[in-house]
Amino acid sequence: MAERTTAVASPPRPPRWWGSVRARTTLASTLVVALALVAAGAAVLAVLQRNLVDSAGLQAEVAARGVATQVAVGTPFDHLNLPDEDDRPVQVVAADRTVLAAGDNLHHAPPLADFARAPHRTAASDARDDHDDGTPARGSAADHAAFRTVTLALHDDDPAQDFRVAGLLATTPTGRTVTIYAGSSLNTERQAVDGVRDAMLIGLPALLVVVAAVTWLVTRRALRPVEGIRAELAEIMGGDLSRRVPQPASRDEVARLAQTTNATLAALEKSVERQRQFVADASHELRSPIASLRTQLEVARAHPHLLELDGLIEDTVRLERVASDLLLLARLDAGERPRAERLDLAELVRDELAHRSGDRLPVTADLPDEPLPVSASHTQLARVLGNLLDNAQRHAASVVRVAVHRGAAGTVTLDVADDGPGVPPADRERVFTRFIRLDDARTRDEGGAGLGLAIVRDVIHRHGGRIEVGEADGGGARFTVTLPGATHPDAHAPAAP
Repeated sequence: MAERTTAVASPPRPPRWWGSVRARTTLASTLVVALALVAAGAAVLAVLQRNLVDSAGLQAEVAARGVATQVAVGTPFDHLNLPDEDDRPVQVVAADRTVLAAGDNLHHAPPLADFARAPHRTAASDARDDHDDGTPARGSAADHAAFRTVTLALHDDDPAQDFRVAGLLATTPTGRTVTIYAGSSLNTERQAVDGVRDAMLIGLPALLVVVAAVTWLVTRRALRPVEGIRAELAEIMGGDLSRRVPQPASRDEVARLAQTTNATLAALEKSVERQRQFVADASHELRSPIASLRTQLEVARAHPHLLELDGLIEDTVRLERVASDLLLLARLDAGERPRAERLDLAELVRDELAHRSGDRLPVTADLPDEPLPVSASHTQLARVLGNLLDNAQRHAASVVRVAVHRGAAGTVTLDVADDGPGVPPADRERVFTRFIRLDDARTRDEGGAGLGLAIVRDVIHRHGGRIEVGEADGGGARFTVTLPGATHPDAHAPAAP
């Protein structure tokens, strides 16, 4: 035979540090800040590099225009005043790519660049001052310069470096057009960008550590009331529903959570207390007929000739009624929503009155000939009418009256009145409480279990109606039930909760 094993539930594992809200918030905020800083740093570096390159290009253009001015006034190419070759290399290049003027190291070198070339001129075109090919007129320089980034090695033993080169056209007084190439080193730009990037890379980890630490501490402080609420709820689950969670003095989400939690605990405490009271009252009501049955059965066993079948039947019927009432209230409390049907309230009253028997007093009915349709559960609405008639029979002095008529705004009204002592105004709401008997002097057998009117109110409310207690004509109590009328012939909707 296989050995039988018993599964033992393992204790709950403690939460891992990375599984907490605090850790996830810290990680997420640090990651977001890191991405934002990296994006901002990249943008700053790009803007800085662009500005430094533009600044180098401006310096190169200034140098090129200085040389172009000399060319435009007719200064011979071998007498041009050129800037320092190490910082700003300059070449004057002819249309055939011949270097006409340059520093010592660049004089025999090829042209610095190959853009903004001077066009080849013919004798006829050189004789004209106005040119349609974009070249400047005699004795002038072009209005705009062209720019390129070129890698150059000014000396044989020096490494190549980047230069921002400006190309500018200029025309001599004799009509010869040349290109002046002037460069400005980008070494300063590279060093500045590298320095800023290194500073960002050094400061980024330290800044992220500060962000993570601040987020961790702020989140810890913000979630401390939540932990207090959780701990208090864990202790309240032990059974003491009268306790409440601590509510912070702030007006933030945590304070509203604590307020809602306390309201939920209050409603739960009230519900549990009501359930306990209901169970206690139900046990008390059931104990009396059960004890009576047991006593009569024991007497009958010892003395069969003393057996009273009428008493046994009466106690059994009463026990059955209490059990049925309790079962119906349990279903109503559980939210049961019976399927409703279209029915004529006046016809339902006629049928119920025709099937009633054993009433102490006659029932006077005032029912219309026209149908008054409502959408309701036939069984539950018949139960409402029966409970109201039973209550009226119990208190009436000589007559019980039932009336059905059309109310305002398309409603249908059911009135059940008696000529008894009536219900005092102070007790007209309390009379619908479960297990309540206003007449303390009457016996349980005469007064019932105190559940009939409670069932009436719950059923009527679930059908979207209302019930009111007033004073009948000539004295006594009048219970008025108002239900919404059925406006469509095929209305088959669930009863309203």
